[in-house]
Amino acid sequence: MKNSYVNPLCERYSSKQMQSLFSPDNKFSTWRKLWVALAESEKELGIDITDSQIEEMKAHIYDIDYDLASMYESQTRHDVMAHIKTFGDACPLAKPIIHLGATSCYVGDNTDIIIYKQALEMVENRLIALLSLFYDFAIKNKDLNTLSYTHFQPAQPTTMGKRATLWAQDLVFDLQRVKEVKNSLKLLGCKGTTGTGASFYELLGSEEKVIKLEQLIANKMGFEGCYSVSGQTYSRKIDYFILSTLSGIAQSATKFATDIRLLSHLKEVDEPFESGQVGSSAMAYKRNPMRSERICSLSRLVICEALNPAITASNQWFERTLDDSANRRISIPEAFLAIDGVLILYGNVLKGLTCYPLVMKKHLQQELPFMATENIMMYLVKKGGDRQEIHEVIRELSVETAKDVKTYGKDNNLIDKIVKDSRLNITREEVDKILNEGNFTGLASSQTVRFCEQVLKPIIKDFDGKINTEVKV
Repeated sequence: MKNSYVNPLCERYSSKQMQSLFSPDNKFSTWRKLWVALAESEKELGIDITDSQIEEMKAHIYDIDYDLASMYESQTRHDVMAHIKTFGDACPLAKPIIHLGATSCYVGDNTDIIIYKQALEMVENRLIALLSLFYDFAIKNKDLNTLSYTHFQPAQPTTMGKRATLWAQDLVFDLQRVKEVKNSLKLLGCKGTTGTGASFYELLGSEEKVIKLEQLIANKMGFEGCYSVSGQTYSRKIDYFILSTLSGIAQSATKFATDIRLLSHLKEVDEPFESGQVGSSAMAYKRNPMRSERICSLSRLVICEALNPAITASNQWFERTLDDSANRRISIPEAFLAIDGVLILYGNVLKGLTCYPLVMKKHLQQELPFMATENIMMYLVKKGGDRQEIHEVIRELSVETAKDVKTYGKDNNLIDKIVKDSRLNITREEVDKILNEGNFTGLASSQTVRFCEQVLKPIIKDFDGKINTEVKV
């Protein structure tokens, strides 16, 4: 029997890869890598640290004794000190110089930035994978006519491919933002307890060496540099920038998933549905869009999580306060785990989406008489008719037809009324020609092709089609 809380984000939604980024192994091994980078850099700047000490530290980066660390933390009530002691026990030769001159945020904040950058790279890859699917879907359906909606009321014909470009364009914006935030990330560096670098100035003896120390550490950890100023921590606005970016992705995913839910109601599309899948425990016939609903559900969590770093950033007193710590440990990893699940579901729905052209055609035909009236009116004006008089006649007939359809459930017979009305002077043959030859979708098809070739293709050109999605969908 399971009698302890299990996080659904790990059990049901996010991938093993994203979970591994926020795992204790990744976190604490990165702490140890940072301690090695610090010792190497201090040695290069003249501190009496030996190669043997550094090699000893490198040899024990991954063999973390969690039981020992837990014992030390129960004594010290301080997680960083507990792991310093644990690392020191594994490296007796290097023990005197581990964490030399540093504060807890040296490992804590720098590690966070490193992990967030890794997680953003995974999100970036998932977005590119989605855009690759969108390229195929949009091109395939560029000429599939369907009814478009404004206010969820019938508007004008469009194509399914064009509609897909609208969903994809939101993700393109999100991808740009992910890249901007990821590429802007810098390390905290080693600025000491209040950001002045006093301890390292005392240790190294010159401002030039303190500046060089940060640059060496940044380079060793794969970063171009460190933030030029900070308090004890890097600015918590960075966390807000990251989670607001994830929130943007969640907004785009919700828009897509909500549209799919509405189109499912109209019976124009179906998301993937396995042969043995159950849509409802009571209603055996149901095919609920459960995956799209799940996208909306998880996305709501991400959107709400973006509020946490906003409040945290606004409440950091002076050079630091600790009311950020517990919140950040929960809200930021959960946002990444949830958006990972969202993007996996998004790809699953898009890849297996089934369109029903005949249903789309039926809905179009029901509304096309109304939509064709503009073309009919222009035709009659060219024949010499008065535009205002024609407009009034067609308006009267349209209102009457809409009432018949809504009130009495009659078929849309507007075209018959237009043909029979002597005030308009138009034959059935003329109307049929307008209906058959009219370009009611405008530039939808060509816009789709241009978007795919000019926007999506450069983004996906190096994508190999491989990204792991081993989660339950």
